[in-house]
Amino acid sequence: MKNRILAGAVALVSSVALGGCGYLPGSGGGDRTVTIWLMKNSASPGFLDKFTRSYEEENPSIELEFKIQEWGGIGPKVLAALESDDAPDVIEVGNTQVAQYAESGGLRDLTLESMRDLGSEDWLPGLAQPGSINGVQYGIPWYAANRVVIYNKEIFKEAGIDSAPKTRAQWIADTEKLNTQGNQGMYLAGQNWYVLAGFVWDEGGELAADDGGDWQGTLDSEEALAGMEFYKELQALGDGPTDADEEKPPQNDVFAKGDVAQIISMPGSAALIEQKNPELKGKIGYFPIPGKTAKAPGSVFTGGSDLIVPKKADERAAGIAVVKALAGEKWQTELARSMSYVPNKPSLAHVIEGDEGTAAMAQGATEGRATPNSPQWARVEAENPIKPYMTAVLQGGDPKREARIASERITAMLAGS
Repeated sequence: MKNRILAGAVALVSSVALGGCGYLPGSGGGDRTVTIWLMKNSASPGFLDKFTRSYEEENPSIELEFKIQEWGGIGPKVLAALESDDAPDVIEVGNTQVAQYAESGGLRDLTLESMRDLGSEDWLPGLAQPGSINGVQYGIPWYAANRVVIYNKEIFKEAGIDSAPKTRAQWIADTEKLNTQGNQGMYLAGQNWYVLAGFVWDEGGELAADDGGDWQGTLDSEEALAGMEFYKELQALGDGPTDADEEKPPQNDVFAKGDVAQIISMPGSAALIEQKNPELKGKIGYFPIPGKTAKAPGSVFTGGSDLIVPKKADERAAGIAVVKALAGEKWQTELARSMSYVPNKPSLAHVIEGDEGTAAMAQGATEGRATPNSPQWARVEAENPIKPYMTAVLQGGDPKREARIASERITAMLAGS
C-alpha cells in the first residue's frame, strides 16, 4: 500500500496542486500518444511541463498525455485498467502496491530493461525490492521518501548537545538529557508502527515472512520483540499517547508548541510546524534515525512510487521508453531537486545536497526497507493488528503473548481469511 504519509509531504513541495483525474496534454503533433497515469501531487506542473517539452522535442513522433489520479480508491481503478482493452501505457503506483497488481497477471515484465538500461543493481532496496516479484521486475523505482528525526535546535543547545547522535545508545542518552525542565525528550505516539518496523528490521526481525509461499506473522520472534522493547524505551522519554497514532493528536501540532525536542516524521512536516508556530522558523534540524552502530543509520520504511507498464497497453514499447527516461539520471535529478524527493539511486543523493531535510532522508534511505511483499499486505495495513499490539505492550501487557496474538492475526489476513 502506498505510504499514506507521503501525500501530505508531497503536497508541501508542490507549488500548484494538480486536479484529481485531471488531464495534462502534450504539445501536440505526435503520431502516437503515450498515456501516463500519475498520482495527484507526485510531480509539480512545472516538472511535467519541462519533461513533456523536452521528451516530445527528442521524440517528435510521440505525444505525452498525463492523466492525474487520486490516491483514494486507486487500487480497484488500476486493477480494472489492467484488465481492460483501454489501459494506460504507464501507471505510477505505490511501491508496496506492486505485488497486488502483479498478482493480476496484467503487468509487463521489465527485468531486461531494468538490468540493461537502468542499472537496477544500484537502486534503493526499499523501492526495488517491492517492485520485484519472484525474481521478475515489474515496478521501476521512481522516487522515495522516508522518516527522519526532526529536532528543536534550541532545546538541544540548552541541553549541551551539539551534534546529532550516531548510535541508538547515544540517542537514548541524549533523549534522557532532553526529557527535563518541562520539555519532552521525544514525542512518539504509541501506535506509530512504521517507526516500530524500522527497529524490528534493525534487530534482524520481520513483520511477516514468506515460508515457502505461506506468509506468517513474525512479531513474536525474539528479534521483533527486541525491536518493540527499544520502541518502548524511546517512547517513555516523552508524553506520547500509548493508545493512538501520530495523527491523534497530530504530532506536528504537538511539536509546534515548542517544548518537544524530537519527533520522527517526514522532513516536509517542518513547513507545517513553522506555519503553526513561525517562531520555530530556522530552529528546526534533521538527522537520520540512528542505527545500532555508527556504521550505518537505522532501518526505515521507504515510501514512494514505482512505474509499471500494463500488458494490454497500446503503446507498450513507447511507454517503456518514457519509464526509462523518468527513471534515468537526468530526470531523477530534476525530480529530486524540484520536489525534494530522494532519487532512486544512492549515487544520485548528491543532487539534493544543501537541502538539510532531504539530505538526512537520503542518508536514511540507504537502509530503507518495504513492508512484506504479499498481495494481501494492504489488508493488514487497513485492519492493522500491529497497533493494538503496541498499545497493549506499552500499557504493561506481556510482550510475547501480545505479539503472538498479533502474529496469528497477520498470518490469517495474509492467507486471505
